[in-house]
Amino acid sequence: MYATQALTQLVPFAADELDKNKVTPGVLGFLVFAALAVGVWFLMKSMNRHMGKVDFEEAPDPAAEPVTAGGKKSAAARG
Repeated sequence: MYATQALTQLVPFAADELDKNKVTPGVLGFLVFAALAVGVWFLMKSMNRHMGKVDFEEAPDPAAEPVTAGGKKSAAARG
């Protein structure tokens, strides 16, 4: 007996318990969601790897007031 033949004989039993107003995503919905999750995970790993290679040093703002190590303005900035 093939699996499809066995399933066709079980369908009438399932029809009594099947609620036609209930909608579920089923196995295909789960597989699509799982594939998207795995894809996002790989993209995040790739992004972290690429962001680790970035070496960015911002140039100081010439209009900013210079601050000493103690956190106070320098004498030249006070005027």
